[in-house]
Amino acid sequence: MQRKAYVPGVAALLAALMAGCTGGSSDGTEDDAKPGETATTATAAQPGKYRTLPEPCGAVSHGTLDSLLPGIKQMTDEEQREKAYEGTATVTYDTDRKVGCRWKAESVTATDHLLVDFERVVSYDNTVSDDDRATEIYVKKEEAADLPEPVASPSDSPDASESSDGPESSGAPDSGSSPSGSKNADSSSGSGATPSTPGPGKSGASDDASGDAGSSANPSGRGAPRPTPVALQPRTLDDLGNAAFLDDALNDSKRRTVTVVFRTSNVVVTIQYDEQPATTTDVPSSEEMQDRARKLAGQLAGTFND
Repeated sequence: MQRKAYVPGVAALLAALMAGCTGGSSDGTEDDAKPGETATTATAAQPGKYRTLPEPCGAVSHGTLDSLLPGIKQMTDEEQREKAYEGTATVTYDTDRKVGCRWKAESVTATDHLLVDFERVVSYDNTVSDDDRATEIYVKKEEAADLPEPVASPSDSPDASESSDGPESSGAPDSGSSPSGSKNADSSSGSGATPSTPGPGKSGASDDASGDAGSSANPSGRGAPRPTPVALQPRTLDDLGNAAFLDDALNDSKRRTVTVVFRTSNVVVTIQYDEQPATTTDVPSSEEMQDRARKLAGQLAGTFND
Protein backbone atom coordinates (compact mmCIF):
# COMPACT_ATOMS: atom_id res chain seq x y z
CA MET A 1 0.00 0.00 0.00
CA GLN A 2 1.37 3.40 -0.92
CA ARG A 3 1.89 5.42 2.22
CA LYS A 4 1.36 9.08 2.49
CA ALA A 5 4.38 11.17 3.43
CA TYR A 6 4.10 12.97 6.73
CA VAL A 7 5.77 16.38 7.02
CA PRO A 8 4.88 18.02 10.36
CA GLY A 9 3.81 21.62 10.06
CA VAL A 10 4.84 21.94 6.42
CA ALA A 11 1.47 23.18 5.21
CA ALA A 12 1.15 25.71 8.02
CA LEU A 13 4.73 26.83 7.54
CA LEU A 14 4.33 27.43 3.83
CA ALA A 15 1.03 29.22 4.42
CA ALA A 16 2.72 31.56 6.88
CA LEU A 17 5.51 32.24 4.42
CA MET A 18 3.02 33.03 1.67
CA ALA A 19 1.11 35.36 3.98
CA GLY A 20 4.32 37.16 4.88
CA CYS A 21 5.15 37.72 1.24
CA THR A 22 1.85 39.33 0.20
CA GLY A 23 2.55 42.64 1.90
CA GLY A 24 -1.10 43.54 1.40
CA SER A 25 -3.19 45.60 3.84
CA SER A 26 -6.68 44.68 4.96
CA ASP A 27 -7.79 48.29 5.53
CA GLY A 28 -7.37 49.32 1.92
CA THR A 29 -4.65 51.87 2.66
CA GLU A 30 -2.47 50.75 -0.26
CA ASP A 31 -5.45 50.71 -2.62
CA ASP A 32 -6.09 54.37 -1.83
CA ALA A 33 -2.59 55.46 -2.76
CA LYS A 34 -2.41 57.95 -5.58
CA PRO A 35 -0.79 57.00 -8.88
CA GLY A 36 2.96 57.39 -8.69
CA GLU A 37 3.08 57.14 -4.89
CA THR A 38 4.85 54.25 -3.16
CA ALA A 39 4.07 52.71 0.21
CA THR A 40 6.60 53.68 2.87
CA THR A 41 5.30 51.46 5.66
CA ALA A 42 6.70 48.20 4.26
CA THR A 43 10.03 47.12 5.68
CA ALA A 44 12.64 45.03 3.89
CA ALA A 45 13.01 41.44 5.04
CA GLN A 46 15.88 40.79 7.42
CA PRO A 47 19.14 39.29 6.10
CA GLY A 48 20.30 35.93 7.45
CA LYS A 49 22.49 35.62 10.51
CA TYR A 50 25.39 33.98 8.68
CA ARG A 51 27.47 35.65 5.98
CA THR A 52 30.17 32.97 5.64
CA LEU A 53 30.48 29.17 5.75
CA PRO A 54 32.96 26.88 7.55
CA GLU A 55 35.82 25.29 5.65
CA PRO A 56 34.10 21.92 5.07
CA CYS A 57 37.10 19.58 5.04
CA GLY A 58 38.29 21.08 8.31
CA ALA A 59 34.88 21.02 9.97
CA VAL A 60 35.14 17.41 11.20
CA SER A 61 37.79 16.50 13.76
CA HIS A 62 40.13 13.52 13.39
CA GLY A 63 38.55 11.90 16.42
CA THR A 64 35.08 12.12 14.90
CA LEU A 65 36.36 10.76 11.59
CA ASP A 66 37.92 7.83 13.46
CA SER A 67 34.49 7.04 14.87
CA LEU A 68 32.57 7.32 11.60
CA LEU A 69 35.27 5.82 9.38
CA PRO A 70 37.05 3.07 11.37
CA GLY A 71 39.14 2.14 8.34
CA ILE A 72 41.24 5.30 8.71
CA LYS A 73 42.89 4.08 11.90
CA GLN A 74 43.58 0.72 10.26
CA MET A 75 45.71 2.33 7.54
CA THR A 76 49.35 1.45 8.02
CA ASP A 77 50.67 4.02 5.59
CA GLU A 78 50.87 7.35 7.43
CA GLU A 79 50.73 9.43 4.25
CA GLN A 80 47.65 7.56 3.08
CA ARG A 81 46.01 8.03 6.48
CA GLU A 82 46.64 11.79 6.49
CA LYS A 83 45.15 12.04 2.99
CA ALA A 84 42.06 10.20 4.20
CA TYR A 85 41.68 12.66 7.07
CA GLU A 86 41.92 15.61 4.65
CA GLY A 87 38.94 14.48 2.61
CA THR A 88 38.00 15.75 -0.84
CA ALA A 89 36.16 19.02 -1.37
CA THR A 90 33.02 18.80 -3.47
CA VAL A 91 32.81 20.79 -6.70
CA THR A 92 31.29 24.22 -6.14
CA TYR A 93 31.13 27.45 -8.11
CA ASP A 94 30.49 29.79 -5.19
CA THR A 95 32.23 28.98 -1.92
CA ASP A 96 30.34 31.79 -0.19
CA ARG A 97 27.06 29.99 -0.85
CA LYS A 98 27.69 26.24 -0.96
CA VAL A 99 30.60 24.02 0.13
CA GLY A 100 31.06 20.37 1.01
CA CYS A 101 33.56 17.61 1.67
CA ARG A 102 33.67 13.82 1.22
CA TRP A 103 35.61 11.16 3.11
CA LYS A 104 36.01 7.44 2.42
CA ALA A 105 37.75 4.63 4.27
CA GLU A 106 37.84 0.86 3.85
CA SER A 107 38.17 -1.45 6.82
CA VAL A 108 38.31 -5.21 7.11
CA THR A 109 34.55 -5.45 7.61
CA ALA A 110 33.09 -2.54 5.61
CA THR A 111 33.58 0.57 3.48
CA ASP A 112 32.32 3.84 4.97
CA HIS A 113 31.54 7.13 3.25
CA LEU A 114 30.79 10.53 4.76
CA LEU A 115 29.52 13.69 3.07
CA VAL A 116 29.06 17.03 4.80
CA ASP A 117 27.38 19.84 2.86
CA PHE A 118 26.76 23.46 3.89
CA GLU A 119 24.41 25.76 1.99
CA ARG A 120 24.08 29.43 2.90
CA VAL A 121 20.79 30.74 1.57
CA VAL A 122 20.40 34.29 0.32
CA SER A 123 17.02 35.65 -0.75
CA TYR A 124 17.08 38.07 -3.65
CA ASP A 125 13.50 39.11 -2.89
CA ASN A 126 13.52 41.94 -0.34
CA THR A 127 10.07 40.85 0.86
CA VAL A 128 11.33 37.37 1.79
CA SER A 129 13.99 36.98 4.46
CA ASP A 130 17.01 34.71 4.07
CA ASP A 131 15.68 32.57 6.93
CA ASP A 132 12.32 32.11 5.21
CA ARG A 133 14.01 31.14 1.96
CA ALA A 134 16.20 28.66 3.85
CA THR A 135 13.06 27.25 5.47
CA GLU A 136 11.57 26.63 2.03
CA ILE A 137 14.70 24.72 0.97
CA TYR A 138 14.70 22.69 4.19
CA VAL A 139 11.01 21.83 3.81
CA LYS A 140 11.61 20.53 0.28
CA LYS A 141 14.36 18.25 1.58
CA GLU A 142 12.10 16.94 4.34
CA GLU A 143 9.30 16.30 1.86
CA ALA A 144 11.71 14.47 -0.46
CA ALA A 145 12.77 12.23 2.46
CA ASP A 146 9.17 10.95 2.58
CA LEU A 147 9.19 10.43 6.33
CA PRO A 148 6.55 7.93 7.48
CA GLU A 149 3.54 9.19 9.38
CA PRO A 150 3.73 8.67 13.14
CA VAL A 151 0.98 6.66 14.82
CA ALA A 152 0.32 5.86 18.46
CA SER A 153 2.10 2.81 19.82
CA PRO A 154 1.21 0.74 22.92
CA SER A 155 4.31 1.98 24.73
CA ASP A 156 3.08 5.56 24.33
CA SER A 157 0.03 4.83 26.49
CA PRO A 158 0.30 5.41 30.26
CA ASP A 159 -2.03 2.47 30.84
CA ALA A 160 0.26 0.17 28.86
CA SER A 161 3.27 1.08 30.96
CA GLU A 162 1.39 0.30 34.18
CA SER A 163 0.09 -3.08 33.09
CA SER A 164 2.25 -6.14 32.58
CA ASP A 165 -0.54 -8.66 32.07
CA GLY A 166 -2.60 -7.13 29.28
CA PRO A 167 -2.01 -7.66 25.57
CA GLU A 168 -0.47 -4.20 25.30
CA SER A 169 2.43 -5.22 27.53
CA SER A 170 3.93 -7.14 24.62
CA GLY A 171 4.03 -4.08 22.35
CA ALA A 172 7.05 -2.10 21.20
CA PRO A 173 9.60 -1.38 23.95
CA ASP A 174 9.35 1.97 25.66
CA SER A 175 11.97 4.26 24.09
CA GLY A 176 11.30 7.23 26.32
CA SER A 177 9.34 8.92 23.58
CA SER A 178 6.55 11.38 24.03
CA PRO A 179 3.03 10.70 22.69
CA SER A 180 2.60 10.57 18.94
CA GLY A 181 2.80 13.96 17.33
CA SER A 182 4.56 15.56 20.30
CA LYS A 183 7.54 17.79 19.55
CA ASN A 184 9.08 17.12 22.98
CA ALA A 185 10.61 13.72 22.42
CA ASP A 186 13.59 12.48 24.36
CA SER A 187 16.72 14.17 23.04
CA SER A 188 18.52 10.89 22.63
CA SER A 189 16.04 9.66 20.06
CA GLY A 190 14.44 12.70 18.49
CA SER A 191 10.76 12.39 17.70
CA GLY A 192 9.67 9.10 19.19
CA ALA A 193 6.73 8.53 16.86
CA THR A 194 6.17 5.13 15.34
CA PRO A 195 5.65 5.44 11.59
CA SER A 196 3.24 3.42 9.57
CA THR A 197 4.50 1.25 6.72
CA PRO A 198 7.94 2.60 5.69
CA GLY A 199 8.57 3.24 2.02
CA PRO A 200 10.96 1.27 -0.18
CA GLY A 201 14.49 1.19 1.18
CA LYS A 202 13.48 2.65 4.53
CA SER A 203 14.66 1.13 7.77
CA GLY A 204 11.65 -0.81 8.97
CA ALA A 205 10.15 -4.16 9.83
CA SER A 206 11.14 -5.54 6.44
CA ASP A 207 14.83 -5.09 7.21
CA ASP A 208 16.53 -8.42 7.75
CA ALA A 209 17.28 -8.40 11.49
CA SER A 210 16.97 -4.62 11.15
CA GLY A 211 20.71 -4.09 11.61
CA ASP A 212 20.20 -2.42 14.96
CA ALA A 213 22.31 -3.05 18.03
CA GLY A 214 21.92 -6.76 18.18
CA SER A 215 22.09 -7.18 14.42
CA SER A 216 23.63 -10.56 15.15
CA ALA A 217 20.12 -11.73 15.96
CA ASN A 218 18.70 -13.80 13.16
CA PRO A 219 22.01 -13.66 11.22
CA SER A 220 20.94 -16.32 8.75
CA GLY A 221 17.80 -14.46 7.79
CA ARG A 222 15.59 -17.33 8.98
CA GLY A 223 12.50 -16.72 11.06
CA ALA A 224 10.52 -13.54 11.55
CA PRO A 225 12.56 -10.32 11.05
CA ARG A 226 12.77 -8.07 14.10
CA PRO A 227 11.18 -4.65 13.51
CA THR A 228 13.25 -1.52 13.95
CA PRO A 229 12.69 0.06 17.38
CA VAL A 230 10.50 3.14 17.54
CA ALA A 231 13.40 5.41 18.48
CA LEU A 232 15.35 4.48 15.33
CA GLN A 233 12.67 5.06 12.70
CA PRO A 234 13.13 7.95 10.22
CA ARG A 235 11.81 11.02 12.02
CA THR A 236 12.04 14.71 12.77
CA LEU A 237 14.49 15.82 15.47
CA ASP A 238 13.66 18.37 18.14
CA ASP A 239 17.07 19.20 19.57
CA LEU A 240 19.04 20.30 16.53
CA GLY A 241 19.05 23.76 14.96
CA ASN A 242 15.77 25.43 14.07
CA ALA A 243 14.44 22.32 12.35
CA ALA A 244 15.92 18.90 11.61
CA PHE A 245 15.13 15.39 10.45
CA LEU A 246 16.87 12.02 10.21
CA ASP A 247 16.39 9.43 7.48
CA ASP A 248 17.63 5.83 7.53
CA ALA A 249 17.55 3.54 4.49
CA LEU A 250 18.84 0.03 3.88
CA ASN A 251 19.08 -1.28 0.32
CA ASP A 252 19.10 -4.84 -1.01
CA SER A 253 22.90 -5.10 -0.84
CA LYS A 254 22.76 -4.20 2.89
CA ARG A 255 24.20 -0.74 2.32
CA ARG A 256 22.79 1.52 5.00
CA THR A 257 22.57 5.29 4.52
CA VAL A 258 21.81 7.62 7.41
CA THR A 259 21.04 11.22 6.49
CA VAL A 260 20.68 14.13 8.90
CA VAL A 261 19.54 17.53 7.64
CA PHE A 262 19.11 20.61 9.80
CA ARG A 263 18.58 24.33 9.38
CA THR A 264 20.12 27.01 11.55
CA SER A 265 19.01 30.49 10.52
CA ASN A 266 19.88 30.85 6.81
CA VAL A 267 22.20 27.81 6.59
CA VAL A 268 21.07 24.30 5.69
CA VAL A 269 23.45 21.48 6.68
CA THR A 270 23.29 17.97 5.22
CA ILE A 271 25.17 14.96 6.57
CA GLN A 272 25.11 11.72 4.59
CA TYR A 273 26.78 8.73 6.20
CA ASP A 274 26.71 5.29 4.61
CA GLU A 275 28.29 1.92 5.17
CA GLN A 276 28.63 -1.04 2.81
CA PRO A 277 29.54 -4.26 4.62
CA ALA A 278 32.18 -6.53 3.11
CA THR A 279 29.66 -9.38 2.98
CA THR A 280 25.92 -9.29 2.38
CA THR A 281 25.34 -11.46 5.45
CA ASP A 282 26.26 -8.49 7.66
CA VAL A 283 23.86 -5.62 8.30
CA PRO A 284 25.21 -2.23 9.47
CA SER A 285 23.85 -1.22 12.85
CA SER A 286 21.17 1.43 12.53
CA GLU A 287 21.61 2.46 16.16
CA GLU A 288 25.37 2.93 15.92
CA MET A 289 25.27 4.79 12.60
CA GLN A 290 22.47 7.10 13.72
CA ASP A 291 24.28 7.84 16.96
CA ARG A 292 27.49 8.77 15.14
CA ALA A 293 25.68 10.93 12.57
CA ARG A 294 23.68 12.77 15.24
CA LYS A 295 26.79 13.45 17.32
CA LEU A 296 28.47 14.96 14.26
CA ALA A 297 25.36 17.04 13.52
CA GLY A 298 25.40 18.36 17.08
CA GLN A 299 29.07 19.31 16.76
CA LEU A 300 28.47 21.14 13.49
CA ALA A 301 25.42 22.96 14.88
CA GLY A 302 27.57 24.06 17.82
CA THR A 303 30.08 25.74 15.52
CA PHE A 304 27.35 28.03 14.23
CA ASN A 305 26.36 29.00 17.76
CA ASP A 306 29.90 29.97 18.76
